[in-house]
Amino acid sequence: MGKVLPELTDGLRGFIARQQLFFVATAPLDGGHVNLSPKGMDSFRVLGPTSVAYLDNVGSGNETAAHVLENGRITIMFCAFEGSPLILRLYGRGRSVLPGDEDWSSLAAGFPSRPGIRQIIVAELTRVQSSCGHGVPFYTYAGERQQLVEWAATEGPDKLAAYQREKNVRSIDGLPTPLAGTAPA
Repeated sequence: MGKVLPELTDGLRGFIARQQLFFVATAPLDGGHVNLSPKGMDSFRVLGPTSVAYLDNVGSGNETAAHVLENGRITIMFCAFEGSPLILRLYGRGRSVLPGDEDWSSLAAGFPSRPGIRQIIVAELTRVQSSCGHGVPFYTYAGERQQLVEWAATEGPDKLAAYQREKNVRSIDGLPTPLAGTAPA
């Protein structure tokens, strides 16, 4: 049976730490495209009972950052694919922290360093909700894909910056991202 909690418990923190995969959902206010992204690569951290963050790599879009910049709404979901069934949803208000921002160094220190890091998404939780997860199938973790990190390492900082200026300054619905200030004039 599902539960709504005011914050993450020690048991839920342990559950999160054992997960290799999580999902992030955001949406613009005007009814544009809902974005739902799978994430992995040892990129999630619990910062406190009502605060979490994940390391975000350069990708083909930057929807989450655009949506949290516009309205702050974010939902993060974990599913147990091994062991006891559980679905955990974390609802909150998100923000993007970019390299060079005031709290970048302290947040980045808690994550592994790798090529292609774009930002850290921080969420202040407003609701923690669990549900049974009985309909989620068993899957076995086989390892991380290396292509994204290898691509970022091959591109190097200058090409990655150009890629972000081309692909990451607006959402698919035309919303600006926190990277919009880096777009060419």
